[in-house]
Amino acid sequence: MSFIWFIFIGLISGLIAGKLMRGGGFGWLVNLIVGVAGGVLGGWMFSALGIHTSSIIGSLITSVVGAIVLLWIVGLINRSVNKR
Repeated sequence: MSFIWFIFIGLISGLIAGKLMRGGGFGWLVNLIVGVAGGVLGGWMFSALGIHTSSIIGSLITSVVGAIVLLWIVGLINRSVNKR
């Protein structure tokens, strides 16, 4: 059951991060991938800072923050590639 929650939280966080960073989502599949990868990145960042969450809301916030950072990094890389 936890895998289903992980996917669900990843999807929701990908949608939220897509709306916050670009004003729109990228589609269900890409939002899911960004959300899940953001969850992993956010979990790593939060644990490096000594912040641990145990609730669904905490997991969602962690995942959204990670997805936003991931989208920001991708945007930086995309801009540098387009300048060439």
